[in-house]
Amino acid sequence: MSHYDSYATFKSYETPTLGAKHIKRFDREVWTPAGFRTDHSILEIGCGTGLFLAYLAEKGISGFVGIDQDPALTEIVPASVRDRFRVADAVQYIAEARDRGETFDRVAMFDVLEHFNVDAGRELLASVRPVLRPDGGIVIKVPNAGSPWGGQFQFGDLTHKTAYTPESLDQQAIAAGFTCRAVWPHKLGSPARQRWEALLHGLLRRIVTAPPRIWEGNFFAYLVPREAGR
Repeated sequence: MSHYDSYATFKSYETPTLGAKHIKRFDREVWTPAGFRTDHSILEIGCGTGLFLAYLAEKGISGFVGIDQDPALTEIVPASVRDRFRVADAVQYIAEARDRGETFDRVAMFDVLEHFNVDAGRELLASVRPVLRPDGGIVIKVPNAGSPWGGQFQFGDLTHKTAYTPESLDQQAIAAGFTCRAVWPHKLGSPARQRWEALLHGLLRRIVTAPPRIWEGNFFAYLVPREAGR
């Protein structure tokens, strides 16, 4: 049995329930910094149990679809958005979308890119570029290998193949024909814990000789296609 064959058991899949806290978090972490709009067409690669799909529906977006390679998720994704879920290989689905002339304003990849080796990750990102609409982009979340707290997220899953820092993700983006326009932290815990962490990180930044760009254990990035010749 491979690690992916046992992935559903490892992850203990459960149908998520979208709550007010999830909406606020996605608003803060994804919608606003990546410039989502209700008239956008969205593709989520590696949508997992479908929480973000439920969020998109709640925000009033009508044009969205989520794909994942695990058929066990078919009965897990919330019933309200199950018709937007497809069991599919990401590269194959994108190629078929390109052949159909289908395009997207935003492509979301949360906790996905680290599952590919460096070359396959570059190929996946490059494959997205032809299906992006003008002003389109990719919003990504990955474990932060540059953070002292990132190891638990990167190495807590044996299917992870590549570790990223904000700097190496920028390098990967360039190789795939993109520019990393922005990176920002994925903040966990209560507001009180976040304040204490900010104080700790501020102190550490004064002490260590090479502090990380982002201290949090995961980070988001927003990639846009590079201009020709640049």
